[in-house]
Amino acid sequence: MSSEIEIGRGKRGRRAFSLDDIAIVPDRRTRDPQDVSLEWQIDAYRFDLPFISAPMDSVVSPATAIALGRLGGLGVLDLEGLWTRYEDPQPLLDEIAALPAERATARMQEIYAEPIKAELITARVGEIRESGVTVAGALTPQRTQEFWRTVVDAGVDLFVIRGTTVSAEHVSSSTEPLNLKQFIYELDVPVIVGGAATYTASLHLMRTGAAGVLVGFGGGAAATTRRTLGIHAPMASAIADIHSARRDYMDESGGRYVHVIADGGLGTSGDIVKAFAMGADAVMLGTALARAAEAPGGGFHWGPESHHSQLPRGHRVEIGTAAPLEELLFGPSRSADGTVNLAGALRRAMATTGYLDLKEFQRVDVVVSPYQSQTEM
Repeated sequence: MSSEIEIGRGKRGRRAFSLDDIAIVPDRRTRDPQDVSLEWQIDAYRFDLPFISAPMDSVVSPATAIALGRLGGLGVLDLEGLWTRYEDPQPLLDEIAALPAERATARMQEIYAEPIKAELITARVGEIRESGVTVAGALTPQRTQEFWRTVVDAGVDLFVIRGTTVSAEHVSSSTEPLNLKQFIYELDVPVIVGGAATYTASLHLMRTGAAGVLVGFGGGAAATTRRTLGIHAPMASAIADIHSARRDYMDESGGRYVHVIADGGLGTSGDIVKAFAMGADAVMLGTALARAAEAPGGGFHWGPESHHSQLPRGHRVEIGTAAPLEELLFGPSRSADGTVNLAGALRRAMATTGYLDLKEFQRVDVVVSPYQSQTEM
């Protein structure tokens, strides 16, 4: 356990590290990249890629969820997004991409004020299910009690409860909070829940019966949580802490394995590789997949925090388009900036350090980088 440092006479804090602060160290053994497996399994569902799409309108439509599923990953549709508010959201997606920066937040608040419609949840989930890929949808804790039955009846395979932060013990004087442990126990499908950023918070989420815990808090490219709320969790330390919580929970529960899924701040292949090195079993990608030519954002990226009705904590950001989705995942890459051939980069990093599968790779040696070269960003 790392020691605390004195910030001032009245406050001490623990030193934490971002993914930029660490580097992976090669060992004596190397492998052929074609021998490396990127397979990942959660509950009864097996995937060729450990890549999960972040449930954001700029990243996932029913069509892109299907495309990602057919390529070996998992697409998670935001069931509070435009696809469940409007019969045809494409004109609104085009409008958001075309908005001037100074008008974007206010107009997005207007667009997302449209109520969520249960029948559209059913229709969108049904569309993905008909394709034959694994079906996953996401709600915030605030909306889960209202719509979970609709989601489950529509036929999701994996249910994601995702917020900026999700706790196992929410206290409210005005509303009846979601009892996660009871909810997950009574549900017939595996639940992935988060974000969490600390050992203790994640351990409590694991005890609810969750199949996976999302690690992260306000670290994505479109989020300004650190600026607006002053809250931020450096991802390298957060993943390592929650990896440790998972190990302790396995001992406590008699061997129950809860998957650690890094979520946020994974914009390049190098970030993705280091997330696995710190202990992640899979990664949830927003910006990295929003660069796909098929992405609904059309070269722009935003999260649900960007249009919050009371306190927006994010921006619509222009990230451009890097490549079609299949090329984005598998290459070939025509640039050296870590935005294309994400699977190839992970496979090569594992081969270079001598590891054949993701669980083994979690044991790779890392160092704290003495500096960050601007030419390597």
